Amino acid sequence: MSWFQLDPQSIAARARASGSSVPSLGASIRRGMLGFTVVSVAGFVPWAVFGKWLQRHVGEAGMYAACAVVFLGLTAPLLHRLIIGPGSVSRFYKVFCPAFAAYSVAWIVGWMSLKGHPGSLVGLAMGTMVMACLLVAAFDALRVVVRVALALFVLNSIGYFVGGVSEGMFIKQYPTFAKLSWGVFYGLGLGAGLGAAFHLCQERARKLLSGG
Repeated sequence: MSWFQLDPQSIAARARASGSSVPSLGASIRRGMLGFTVVSVAGFVPWAVFGKWLQRHVGEAGMYAACAVVFLGLTAPLLHRLIIGPGSVSRFYKVFCPAFAAYSVAWIVGWMSLKGHPGSLVGLAMGTMVMACLLVAAFDALRVVVRVALALFVLNSIGYFVGGVSEGMFIKQYPTFAKLSWGVFYGLGLGAGLGAAFHLCQERARKLLSGG
């Protein structure tokens, strides 16, 4: 059973009634990359600009929680059209907020347990798996859970670690820029993963719209 009328039949019915366009995989990935990069840079600001102050007052976990709040608040206005049909803003918030919150908690647990690259990798694996499970459940698309999880993990990991390299290159001379550059690459990677994930989750809805 889907959540928030995001099952294939409901999506297809709304799209037919409204004459909504159906984005291609490429269009979904581009929207995810561009939109989430903007969100990501904003979401990295609490760490890059206010990190020392936040860690003193709310701790490391509190600082990451502040980043997550920014992500949650800004994502839907830029990415809601990844969901086919009208009413996508509220539905995006309803499905993405718990998925990203769970991803954030899983990543924080993995990172704080091991630290360094092992902690990052474990956190990314745990986070993207939890996110994938929640997304496919919301869209009644359990059959694509492996593909969704792989898309999220691989693309998110590429963006995350390339961003880490970028941050390392500039951290001594331009620390704030270095950290925000990590946000750019993280946004590109996870944004591409989200574009692919939402596209995969609506595979059956697209088939219904095409008469398949």
